[in-house]
Amino acid sequence: MKYDAVEQAKNYLLDKIGANPQVAIIMGSGLSAVDEILTGATRIHYVSIPHFPVPKVAGHRGQVIHGRVGNLTVVVFEGRVHYYEGNSMEEVTFCTRVIGRLGTQTLILTNASGAINSMFARGQLMIIADHINLLGTNPLRGANEDRWGPRFVDQTEVYDLALRKKLRSAADYCGIHMAEGVYAAMAGPSYETPAEIRFLRTIGADCVGMSTVPEAIVARHMGMKVAGVSMLANVAAGANGKPINHEEVIETALQMNADLGMLLQRFFETYEP
Repeated sequence: MKYDAVEQAKNYLLDKIGANPQVAIIMGSGLSAVDEILTGATRIHYVSIPHFPVPKVAGHRGQVIHGRVGNLTVVVFEGRVHYYEGNSMEEVTFCTRVIGRLGTQTLILTNASGAINSMFARGQLMIIADHINLLGTNPLRGANEDRWGPRFVDQTEVYDLALRKKLRSAADYCGIHMAEGVYAAMAGPSYETPAEIRFLRTIGADCVGMSTVPEAIVARHMGMKVAGVSMLANVAAGANGKPINHEEVIETALQMNADLGMLLQRFFETYEP
């Protein structure tokens, strides 16, 4: 990924939004929960941002929304591009690089995923405590750009403990029964087989998806604090004997937007960067 391309995208966004956002959010499939809680919102479509990859998967709107929640300036990226679409890791993490260069210190990643843990239910939110990278690659592979971060990045606490506690507190305040667990990233686009789900359960995964991990790694590379929230939009293969389809995943995610919106609004109201 060329440094200059990220800088051009960053400069374009700064010119449009006029300020360094304190918090950024990348929203996953079918998720638009932040729309309703932002005031003074400015909208920018991905296609107008220089070099910015545009999502082609249903449920990803492909727009940036900038506004305020309480005293915080927040920028929301509605939709992401995925590795399974044939994109390179540079393209998958381009948005995260731009966010880091905007001067944002806190990044919240959301996604729709499949529940593996038998104690978790479809329609439940899960705080990501850690992840397992099974994509078969790493977004930091290749020459390191020292202006972005160090060659070797510590992964002891990818998902910031203090942010996780604040999300838990916000969930309790809102009366949302929230799970917490480990997110496994698979390359996709096919959903996992029952045998793969048994393997993932054995190695400690609580849910599985096809995104988020590259963004989290790159965000830590750039020194950002990271939090992750998975919307458990389906039960993983083999758990209930029913097939999985993307339309149902998006439908469930849409139904969960209200809970995610309440959670994030409370989180923002009490968050001090």
